[in-house]
Amino acid sequence: MQCVAYLKNKEAEIRAAIAEAQEAAANETKSSAGDKFETGRESMQQEIDLSLTRLAELNKQKEALDLIIPGQSGSVVAPGSVVRTNNGNYYVAISARQLIVQGEKFFGISLSSPVGEKMAGRRSGESFELNGKTYVIESVS
Repeated sequence: MQCVAYLKNKEAEIRAAIAEAQEAAANETKSSAGDKFETGRESMQQEIDLSLTRLAELNKQKEALDLIIPGQSGSVVAPGSVVRTNNGNYYVAISARQLIVQGEKFFGISLSSPVGEKMAGRRSGESFELNGKTYVIESVS
């Protein structure tokens, strides 16, 4: 599944950023300007903390993805739904980049995203507005 691959790539990026920041902090040498040393180390620690926060959010997305049973979403927009609209195709799971499945473009979205909130619980034929645009749900599977 492309969402799983997306999360694995993001995790690798985050872990690489953490390792890079840890290495930079370890290689920081104390100069005659002690404040510069402390500022550099603090900056690296903030980068590590930010990356750890991103990693925790990524783990929440993995957990949400694990709860989805593909093909069992029914006719109402819910996690796991494939939704086709007049303004694009969506896979309701996690917020992800554009996904290409069998040559078709889909956007990975979560129900907590603006478009996900608007389409949650709706059925084929129903419509909603977002940012001045009208979306008509053509199908839900």
